[in-house]
Amino acid sequence: MARTLWSGSLSFGLVNVPVQLVTANRDLDYHFRQIHEKDQVPIEQRRYCSAEDVEVTWEEVAHAHDLDGKQVVVTDEELASVQPRKTRTIDIEAFVDLADVDPLYFDHAYWLVPAGESEGTLRAYRLLVEAMGKTDRAALGRFVMRTKEYLALVRVRDGALALTTMRFADEVRPTKAVPSGGKKPTKKQVDSAVAVIEELSTEWDPERYDDCYRARLKKVIDAKRKRRKIEVPEPRKQPSPAEDLMEALERTLEEVRSR
Repeated sequence: MARTLWSGSLSFGLVNVPVQLVTANRDLDYHFRQIHEKDQVPIEQRRYCSAEDVEVTWEEVAHAHDLDGKQVVVTDEELASVQPRKTRTIDIEAFVDLADVDPLYFDHAYWLVPAGESEGTLRAYRLLVEAMGKTDRAALGRFVMRTKEYLALVRVRDGALALTTMRFADEVRPTKAVPSGGKKPTKKQVDSAVAVIEELSTEWDPERYDDCYRARLKKVIDAKRKRRKIEVPEPRKQPSPAEDLMEALERTLEEVRSR
């Protein structure tokens, strides 16, 4: 089990379920340190004052916010005055249909696990799993982790509770600024595009998709460890937009069906 990031209770009404928060994601990326290529020692990052050209300690660092070209300096004490009250409760405010929640608002995923092995804790956790599973609803609530208050969605997944932190409405860009494309396509073009989508449609299976970049990077690292030369491929040319959209759709449909 992953390291516990937060512990407290999930609360709705007078019911409190002791829970712990653990990440649902694994970091499988390869991480690199920056080194001086000449002598291969780590590079240090330091804070320097651009006016005095001297190194600055953490105690001398202040916080400034740019407001219409003017700097507004905020002290640590002033920042602390607006931090949310630290609690150990995920307060459920409402239950919603999961299908109504746009994935655009999803942020980070976690597991909520029972906090402890006592019979009462496990019974309360299982009750909430069974009840939410029967209704197909997700719980919306708020909680504080570290110094930030989060909006969170709790749902049932594979017999356990999953929590996803959510973006607030004003954090999602409105679609008005998103270009909608050129003129409306013809019915024939739409029908051909729909046919391509139908041919490529399949059941969602996450096991079918691998991180190809990570696999290629692993090969490079393994080859470097064995002192082999790395051949850098020529960059691919970006394909130009199809001049005849209908022809491109028909050829795509033929290729997909032939596979």
